[in-house]
Amino acid sequence: MNRTPLDRRILLLALLVALPALVVAAILLWTGDFASRTRWTVTGLLLVWSLAVAFALRERVIRPLQTLANMLGALREGDFSLRARRANPDDSLGLALYEANLLGDLLRTQRFVALEASALLRTVMSEIDVVVLTFDGEKRLRLINRAGERLLGRPAEQLLGKDAGTLGLSRCLEGETPSLLEAAFASGMGRWEVRRNSFRQGGAEHQLVVLADLSRTLQAEERQAWQRLVRVLSHEINNSLAPIRSIAESLGAILKRSPRPPDVDTDLGEGLEVIAARADALGRFLAAYARLARLPRPVLGPVRVREWVARVAGLEKRHPVTFEPGPDVIVQADGDQLDQLLINLVSNAVDALGKGAGGVTIRWTAERGVLELTVEDDGPGLAQTDNLFVPFFTTKPGGTGIGLALSRQIAEAHGGSLILANREGRTGAVARVRLTFG
Repeated sequence: MNRTPLDRRILLLALLVALPALVVAAILLWTGDFASRTRWTVTGLLLVWSLAVAFALRERVIRPLQTLANMLGALREGDFSLRARRANPDDSLGLALYEANLLGDLLRTQRFVALEASALLRTVMSEIDVVVLTFDGEKRLRLINRAGERLLGRPAEQLLGKDAGTLGLSRCLEGETPSLLEAAFASGMGRWEVRRNSFRQGGAEHQLVVLADLSRTLQAEERQAWQRLVRVLSHEINNSLAPIRSIAESLGAILKRSPRPPDVDTDLGEGLEVIAARADALGRFLAAYARLARLPRPVLGPVRVREWVARVAGLEKRHPVTFEPGPDVIVQADGDQLDQLLINLVSNAVDALGKGAGGVTIRWTAERGVLELTVEDDGPGLAQTDNLFVPFFTTKPGGTGIGLALSRQIAEAHGGSLILANREGRTGAVARVRLTFG
């Protein structure tokens, strides 16, 4: 390896280039008929000129390279303010300086973009309610946002660098994701949804952990659910107790009469029949509620869609139900629960027809692993859709109000969905069930 500095090598090369001319000039000068003073003067001038040219050449080559090195060093240190002069793209060395200037402009722009993105990220992380944490390969905390500081009750300076076990977060790095975590922190007891993912920083693997507080959301949802349930239960129970109380008071008044009316036995019998009928209705209502609350987990098995639709369509005897055969696909589902779902939808569609004309049609399509089944009727359509899936809400005389709620619960238990809407461009309603298959 040549350890001689570049500037010295350039100087030596320049002198070696001039050496043959100097030798020839010296030979001609010292062998010719010249005075001694002339010989020394000319020889000195030649030597000075050669050295001056060599040093000038060295300067013209080394100086731009030093400028380029200074620029690259400044870029490496994050200083993008230096610019090279004589950056001429038509010159070989000037082209290198020109590209270095362009590189500085590009890095400065990218730095501004990165700073703005980092500022936005810090603002978002500090303002969001979810807890954001990162851990290194040794499960030591490396980043925490403001929500995380509130969760653990300490500032970031006292938390960074500590291991997950010391912070009580070891469970967040274990098990499946997403998962539900019930734990007590400095902020109190709560329920958290834990989501975890891995990323690499500096070549080392890290873990990103996000904790979303479910307590307030669940409490609000539970409170609304209880309010709806109490409202519905109160309405139905009062509807049954009011006539029972009225009839009981009337029968009590009859029994207190003296003498008793001759038709007292008939009145007592009719009154007791009404009380029994209302009690039976209340019992059916409570049984329907228990049925909705105790829907078992689906037992999955292969269900051929064509056979499922044909079987349910054949069960409806009040009105013919037609179905247009679609793709012959098989879904993994609980056959009994799917039967109940489709029976409820077909029954509602037939009820909507009443005594009018029209019909009920079942169709299905299958695309990209999604089965979409529709039940369409030619009835008057849906007057309002706000309470369709509210348990026990019904507009049909004698209805329980659990059919649609149970059907949607079955669809969602299979990872699907149920949507009801009015048909477009004509009267009637359509129930749309989506399930995955394959």
